[in-house]
Amino acid sequence: MSREIVVVFYGYRLTSANWRPPVMQLAPQQLVDELAREYGKYGIEVRSVEEPDTVLEVKGYGDLLNTVRLRTDDSTLGNPCLGHVIGQSPTCDLLEDLRRGLSRIAFAPETIEPDGSSKKVCHNCGCGC
Repeated sequence: MSREIVVVFYGYRLTSANWRPPVMQLAPQQLVDELAREYGKYGIEVRSVEEPDTVLEVKGYGDLLNTVRLRTDDSTLGNPCLGHVIGQSPTCDLLEDLRRGLSRIAFAPETIEPDGSSKKVCHNCGCGC
């Protein structure tokens, strides 16, 4: 049985003069392409799409994680943002966090907190939550 994971990149608008996204060695879409080849061996189709018309305000790293959605054909997971899937980011490295999030969705979806749970997820963005 084949599974599908779609990484969705929303548009965003930076709203803080004090924070900018880190420079990455690789575009996130390129990482998704690499992981698609790797996960294809396990019958998991991974692809990315951009939805630039959906624009979110980004004030910090946690907000940036909200602009990345991981959609699957598993109806119990819904359309979680990357931050919801991985929880707190120890390194604030988008490529590493994207790799972690895809791995969790693909191989351990039962470890993802249900949508609407009362648990507050801190993304380590510096907001103080």
